[in-house]
This record gives sequence, C-alpha cells and structure tokens, in this order.
Amino acid sequence: MYRPHSTLEQWRILQAVVDYGGYAHAAEALNKSQSSLNHAVAKLQAQLGVQLLEVKGRKAELTDEGKVLLRRSRQLTQQIEQLEQLAANMEQGWEHELLISREAIYPSSYLFDALSRFYPESRGTRVTVIDNIISGSTDAITNRRVDLAISGHVPPGHLGVPLAMIRMVLCCHPDHPLTQESVVEPARLERELQIVIRDTGPLAADPDKDIGWLKAKERWTVSLFRDAIDILRRGVGFCWIPEHEARPYLDNGELIELKSTVYKHLIPINLIIPDEDNLGPAGKRFAELIRASSPMGGDIACVPSEPANQQADDAD
Repeated sequence: MYRPHSTLEQWRILQAVVDYGGYAHAAEALNKSQSSLNHAVAKLQAQLGVQLLEVKGRKAELTDEGKVLLRRSRQLTQQIEQLEQLAANMEQGWEHELLISREAIYPSSYLFDALSRFYPESRGTRVTVIDNIISGSTDAITNRRVDLAISGHVPPGHLGVPLAMIRMVLCCHPDHPLTQESVVEPARLERELQIVIRDTGPLAADPDKDIGWLKAKERWTVSLFRDAIDILRRGVGFCWIPEHEARPYLDNGELIELKSTVYKHLIPINLIIPDEDNLGPAGKRFAELIRASSPMGGDIACVPSEPANQQADDAD
C-alpha cells in the first residue's frame, strides 16, 4: 500500500504562506510560530525533492513547480473538507440525495428559485428532479418513490400544501379553422386533431388518461408541452397548454387562445411529502424553500386528499 510522504497539514501551511503573503502573517492567522511554519515547508520540499518556494529579495515566491503542486493541493484539501462535511451530515441525518417529482405544468422558474436558494445550504446534497404527468405523480407519491412531490393531485391518505393555481389555455395556430368559432363547443373540438400530453405513470397504457384529452377522434401524443407548442406553431391541431408556457407565443401572435365552454381551466398544484416521518433535515429545508418560492406557498392550510375517482375526472 502506498504511504504518502507529505501530510495534509503541510499542504495547508504552504497554502497559508502563499495566501497571507509570507510566513509572519500566515503564522498569525494559523496561531502558530513562524519557525514551525518554516520547518513544515522546508520538510515538505525535502520529502518531495522539489523546490516549492524561492526567496526573491525579502519575499518568498512560488516556483513554477510550486504553482502546479499548490493548485493540485487546493483540490485535495477541498475534497477532504467535503468528505469530512459529508460524514458530519450523515451523523446529523442530513440527506446526501433528494429525489423530487414535479408535475410538468408547474413553472420551472418557481422550482429553480427554490433550488438556487437551497444550494448555499445544501452541504453537497444531490438533487434529482423528475417530471411527471397525472398518474406518474400519483404513483411517485403513493409508492413513496420520491422525497417530495409537486403534484396536481393529492392521493388518498395524503395532505397537500397549496403552491400555485395553473391556468390552462386552449391554443391553436391563428390560421386554424377553430379560430372561426366565437366560442368552441366540445362537439366541435372532437372533430379536430388534438395534441395531448402523455401520462407518465402506470395508467399510461390507458389513452383515456392522457392530460386534457377531449375525446377527439384524431390525436397525437407527445411527452413535452414544448413539443406540443412546436406542432401548434406549424398550424396543426389544438392543445391545452399551461398559460406560462403559451404566453410568449400568444403575445407574439404565433398562437391564439380559443374560448370554449369546456370547464376546468385552473389546476391547483400542491406540495406533498409522501413519507413525512422519514424526511430528513435537507428535505424539510428544501420543502420550506419550495413553499417560499411559490405564489401560494405562504398559505400553510393543507388540502385534503381527493376521492379515489377524482383523477379520472380531471383527465377528461
């Protein structure tokens, strides 16, 4: 087994001598004697067989070799600090990884705000975000596949904290025949091609559960709203799109919002903790930041679970 010739303390002393501009200031910062620092650096150079510092006038400066090794030593000491911090986090129960399920209609800007605020406190916690649609969200919650879930449905036995109300708009291209209707009836929509978003969960095999499907005889199914938007911009089909996703294209005239008698234009989004008893401090802190970054997150009132058959109704 390889045994290192140098110690971590020697490299830290060398870093301090460089960072504080000499032995005297470094000794004061480290609360050590100047002679002990001189001895540590001299011993380090002897052990390595490489000169790290050279005296120029009254100042010690790094050699070219010293610059290379100092840079690598900083990486080493940083990794050691991260390793020790990880061990401390484990001792405190701070999770090293969080898995988040996000309903695809929830605005990315809210989630990214929470992530950016979490990062300085994260202690190296890895965060994975998975986008889900309808039963994908429900499956992640009921089977406790994730630590936190941002969902449009509150499954039985769970409570949701309101985050936002997402308005869905019925969109098509300005040249689409549906724009000739002042108010579009469901029967009229059924005669046109509809673009729908595919369910990501166990019910994906059932086409009736795809998001927003209005029983149109012709339908194309995609996985992303941005794909649906790109299809609409080419003059093909109609689709329910979250307003925040459609707004840039509605404002520049590439898409038109249709008026319809179809109900349920608003979808409530909630934060759900699938297994609150086992959620650690990192998950709890991130949950706080998600609430703080959402329009309705300050409302601590919980939303009760939905009836078991409610999800099927909402998919229509």
